[in-house]
Amino acid sequence: MVEPFSPTQAERPVPLLRVRDLRLTVPSPAGAVNILRGVDLDVGAGESLAILGPSGSGKTSLMMLIAGLERASAGSIALAGQEIAAAPEPVLAALRLRRIGIVFQSFHLMPALDALENVALPLALAGHADASATARAALAAVGLSHRLTHLPGQLSGGEQQRVAIARAMAPRPALLLADEPTGNLDQETGAAVMDTLFARQRDSGAALLLITHDPALAARCARQVRMAEGTLREVLPA
Repeated sequence: MVEPFSPTQAERPVPLLRVRDLRLTVPSPAGAVNILRGVDLDVGAGESLAILGPSGSGKTSLMMLIAGLERASAGSIALAGQEIAAAPEPVLAALRLRRIGIVFQSFHLMPALDALENVALPLALAGHADASATARAALAAVGLSHRLTHLPGQLSGGEQQRVAIARAMAPRPALLLADEPTGNLDQETGAAVMDTLFARQRDSGAALLLITHDPALAARCARQVRMAEGTLREVLPA
Protein backbone atom coordinates (compact mmCIF):
# COMPACT_ATOMS: atom_id res chain seq x y z
CA MET A 1 0.00 0.00 0.00
CA VAL A 2 1.33 3.46 -0.91
CA GLU A 3 0.13 6.59 0.89
CA PRO A 4 1.08 10.27 0.48
CA PHE A 5 4.37 10.99 2.20
CA SER A 6 4.04 13.75 4.81
CA PRO A 7 6.71 13.54 7.53
CA THR A 8 5.96 15.24 10.83
CA GLN A 9 8.14 16.80 13.47
CA ALA A 10 6.63 14.40 16.01
CA GLU A 11 8.08 11.48 14.04
CA ARG A 12 11.47 13.10 13.36
CA PRO A 13 11.95 16.06 15.73
CA VAL A 14 15.54 16.79 14.68
CA PRO A 15 16.13 15.50 11.16
CA LEU A 16 19.67 15.53 9.87
CA LEU A 17 18.37 16.33 6.38
CA ARG A 18 15.26 18.42 5.90
CA VAL A 19 13.89 19.09 2.41
CA ARG A 20 10.82 21.26 1.92
CA ASP A 21 8.82 22.13 -1.20
CA LEU A 22 11.82 21.39 -3.43
CA ARG A 23 11.19 22.14 -7.09
CA LEU A 24 13.24 21.73 -10.25
CA THR A 25 12.03 23.09 -13.58
CA VAL A 26 14.16 22.93 -16.71
CA PRO A 27 13.54 24.42 -20.16
CA SER A 28 12.91 22.31 -23.26
CA PRO A 29 11.92 23.03 -26.87
CA ALA A 30 8.36 22.04 -25.95
CA GLY A 31 8.30 24.29 -22.89
CA ALA A 32 9.22 24.07 -19.21
CA VAL A 33 9.55 20.57 -17.75
CA ASN A 34 8.78 20.09 -14.06
CA ILE A 35 11.14 17.39 -12.81
CA LEU A 36 10.51 17.89 -9.08
CA ARG A 37 7.13 19.24 -7.97
CA GLY A 38 7.39 20.16 -4.32
CA VAL A 39 9.40 17.39 -2.65
CA ASP A 40 9.28 17.11 1.15
CA LEU A 41 11.70 14.74 2.87
CA ASP A 42 13.21 14.21 6.32
CA VAL A 43 16.16 11.88 6.98
CA GLY A 44 17.23 11.24 10.56
CA ALA A 45 20.81 10.92 11.77
CA GLY A 46 22.01 7.37 11.13
CA GLU A 47 18.87 6.42 9.20
CA SER A 48 18.94 4.41 5.97
CA LEU A 49 16.39 5.49 3.39
CA ALA A 50 15.84 4.15 -0.13
CA ILE A 51 14.29 6.16 -2.95
CA LEU A 52 12.65 3.90 -5.53
CA GLY A 53 11.36 4.78 -8.95
CA PRO A 54 11.85 4.17 -12.66
CA SER A 55 14.51 5.82 -14.77
CA GLY A 56 13.62 9.44 -15.47
CA SER A 57 11.43 9.86 -12.40
CA GLY A 58 13.69 12.50 -10.85
CA LYS A 59 15.57 10.39 -8.29
CA THR A 60 19.03 11.39 -9.43
CA SER A 61 18.02 15.03 -9.81
CA LEU A 62 16.92 15.03 -6.18
CA MET A 63 20.26 13.58 -5.09
CA MET A 64 22.18 16.12 -7.16
CA LEU A 65 20.29 18.96 -5.51
CA ILE A 66 20.93 17.58 -2.02
CA ALA A 67 24.63 17.22 -2.86
CA GLY A 68 24.77 20.79 -4.12
CA LEU A 69 25.81 19.64 -7.59
CA GLU A 70 22.72 21.25 -9.16
CA ARG A 71 20.58 24.21 -8.14
CA ALA A 72 16.91 23.97 -7.27
CA SER A 73 14.34 26.24 -8.89
CA ALA A 74 12.69 26.74 -5.50
CA GLY A 75 12.50 25.21 -2.05
CA SER A 76 14.67 24.51 0.96
CA ILE A 77 17.39 21.97 1.79
CA ALA A 78 18.89 21.98 5.29
CA LEU A 79 21.69 19.71 6.50
CA ALA A 80 22.15 19.64 10.28
CA GLY A 81 20.24 22.91 10.41
CA GLN A 82 22.38 24.63 7.76
CA GLU A 83 20.45 25.87 4.72
CA ILE A 84 22.28 24.76 1.60
CA ALA A 85 19.84 25.17 -1.30
CA ALA A 86 21.09 28.71 -2.01
CA ALA A 87 24.56 28.42 -0.44
CA PRO A 88 27.54 29.68 -2.49
CA GLU A 89 29.68 27.09 -4.25
CA PRO A 90 32.64 27.32 -1.80
CA VAL A 91 30.28 26.37 1.04
CA LEU A 92 28.84 23.48 -0.96
CA ALA A 93 32.31 22.25 -1.94
CA ALA A 94 33.35 22.25 1.72
CA LEU A 95 30.21 20.29 2.65
CA ARG A 96 30.98 17.67 0.00
CA LEU A 97 34.51 17.32 1.34
CA ARG A 98 33.55 17.06 5.01
CA ARG A 99 29.84 16.35 5.63
CA ILE A 100 28.46 14.62 2.52
CA GLY A 101 29.86 11.41 0.98
CA ILE A 102 28.78 10.43 -2.53
CA VAL A 103 28.97 7.05 -4.28
CA PHE A 104 28.09 7.16 -7.98
CA GLN A 105 27.13 4.33 -10.32
CA SER A 106 30.18 5.01 -12.51
CA PHE A 107 32.78 5.12 -9.68
CA HIS A 108 34.29 8.51 -10.76
CA LEU A 109 37.82 7.57 -9.73
CA MET A 110 40.76 9.56 -11.11
CA PRO A 111 42.43 7.18 -13.59
CA ALA A 112 45.98 8.49 -13.09
CA LEU A 113 45.86 8.06 -9.30
CA ASP A 114 46.16 4.76 -7.46
CA ALA A 115 43.58 3.59 -4.94
CA LEU A 116 45.34 5.19 -1.97
CA GLU A 117 45.73 8.51 -3.78
CA ASN A 118 42.09 8.52 -4.89
CA VAL A 119 40.98 8.29 -1.27
CA ALA A 120 43.69 10.52 0.22
CA LEU A 121 43.38 13.46 -2.19
CA PRO A 122 39.90 14.64 -1.06
CA LEU A 123 41.03 14.29 2.56
CA ALA A 124 44.08 16.45 1.89
CA LEU A 125 41.91 19.03 0.13
CA ALA A 126 39.64 19.09 3.19
CA GLY A 127 42.64 19.83 5.41
CA HIS A 128 43.16 16.45 7.08
CA ALA A 129 46.67 16.40 8.49
CA ASP A 130 46.91 12.59 8.29
CA ALA A 131 45.20 12.09 4.93
CA SER A 132 47.34 9.14 3.86
CA ALA A 133 46.90 7.23 7.13
CA THR A 134 43.15 7.88 7.12
CA ALA A 135 42.92 6.71 3.52
CA ARG A 136 44.81 3.51 4.32
CA ALA A 137 42.42 2.78 7.18
CA ALA A 138 39.39 3.46 4.97
CA LEU A 139 40.67 1.09 2.28
CA ALA A 140 41.45 -1.57 4.89
CA ALA A 141 37.86 -1.27 6.13
CA VAL A 142 36.57 -2.22 2.65
CA GLY A 143 39.08 -5.06 2.26
CA LEU A 144 41.53 -3.41 -0.11
CA SER A 145 44.74 -3.15 1.90
CA HIS A 146 46.43 -5.28 -0.76
CA ARG A 147 45.40 -2.97 -3.64
CA LEU A 148 46.64 0.41 -2.40
CA THR A 149 49.04 1.06 -5.29
CA HIS A 150 46.80 -0.21 -8.09
CA LEU A 151 45.34 2.22 -10.61
CA PRO A 152 41.58 2.10 -11.27
CA GLY A 153 42.23 0.39 -14.63
CA GLN A 154 43.98 -2.42 -12.75
CA LEU A 155 41.00 -3.04 -10.46
CA SER A 156 37.79 -4.96 -11.07
CA GLY A 157 34.48 -3.11 -11.12
CA GLY A 158 33.67 -4.28 -7.61
CA GLU A 159 37.08 -3.15 -6.33
CA GLN A 160 36.66 0.24 -7.96
CA GLN A 161 33.30 0.71 -6.27
CA ARG A 162 34.82 -0.27 -2.92
CA VAL A 163 37.50 2.38 -3.46
CA ALA A 164 34.66 4.84 -4.13
CA ILE A 165 32.95 3.76 -0.88
CA ALA A 166 36.22 4.19 1.03
CA ARG A 167 36.65 7.66 -0.48
CA ALA A 168 33.09 8.65 0.45
CA MET A 169 33.32 7.32 4.02
CA ALA A 170 36.90 8.34 4.91
CA PRO A 171 35.94 11.84 6.15
CA ARG A 172 33.20 10.26 8.33
CA PRO A 173 30.38 12.23 6.67
CA ALA A 174 27.06 12.84 8.34
CA LEU A 175 25.20 11.94 5.14
CA LEU A 176 26.06 9.30 2.52
CA LEU A 177 24.40 9.57 -0.90
CA ALA A 178 24.50 6.49 -3.14
CA ASP A 179 23.08 6.66 -6.67
CA GLU A 180 22.49 3.18 -8.17
CA PRO A 181 25.82 1.99 -6.69
CA THR A 182 25.46 -1.51 -8.18
CA GLY A 183 24.27 -0.39 -11.61
CA ASN A 184 27.55 -1.28 -13.36
CA LEU A 185 28.13 -4.53 -11.46
CA ASP A 186 26.94 -8.11 -11.87
CA GLN A 187 24.51 -9.43 -9.28
CA GLU A 188 27.03 -11.28 -7.12
CA THR A 189 29.57 -8.44 -7.11
CA GLY A 190 26.82 -5.90 -6.49
CA ALA A 191 25.58 -7.81 -3.45
CA ALA A 192 29.10 -7.92 -1.99
CA VAL A 193 29.57 -4.20 -2.62
CA MET A 194 26.27 -3.39 -0.89
CA ASP A 195 27.27 -5.54 2.09
CA THR A 196 30.37 -3.34 2.33
CA LEU A 197 28.40 -0.11 1.94
CA PHE A 198 25.82 -0.97 4.60
CA ALA A 199 28.52 -2.18 6.99
CA ARG A 200 30.49 1.05 6.64
CA GLN A 201 27.33 3.12 7.02
CA ARG A 202 26.36 1.31 10.24
CA ASP A 203 29.88 1.49 11.67
CA SER A 204 30.18 5.22 10.98
CA GLY A 205 26.69 6.24 12.08
CA ALA A 206 26.14 8.17 8.84
CA ALA A 207 22.68 8.55 7.38
CA LEU A 208 22.27 6.80 4.02
CA LEU A 209 20.14 8.01 1.14
CA LEU A 210 20.11 5.22 -1.45
CA ILE A 211 18.72 5.70 -4.95
CA THR A 212 17.78 2.43 -6.63
CA HIS A 213 15.30 0.81 -8.96
CA ASP A 214 15.79 -2.56 -7.19
CA PRO A 215 13.07 -3.37 -4.61
CA ALA A 216 15.24 -6.06 -2.98
CA LEU A 217 18.06 -3.58 -2.44
CA ALA A 218 15.65 -0.93 -1.18
CA ALA A 219 14.25 -3.42 1.33
CA ARG A 220 17.63 -3.47 3.10
CA CYS A 221 17.01 0.13 4.19
CA ALA A 222 15.01 1.01 7.28
CA ARG A 223 12.58 3.10 5.25
CA GLN A 224 11.53 3.43 1.62
CA VAL A 225 9.94 6.20 -0.44
CA ARG A 226 8.86 6.13 -4.07
CA MET A 227 9.29 8.90 -6.60
CA ALA A 228 6.12 9.48 -8.61
CA GLU A 229 5.24 12.48 -10.78
CA GLY A 230 7.97 14.61 -9.23
CA THR A 231 6.95 14.02 -5.62
CA LEU A 232 7.68 11.40 -2.97
CA ARG A 233 5.29 8.91 -1.43
CA GLU A 234 6.26 6.77 1.53
CA VAL A 235 6.07 3.01 1.09
CA LEU A 236 4.35 1.75 4.22
CA PRO A 237 5.17 -1.65 5.75
CA ALA A 238 2.86 -4.44 4.57
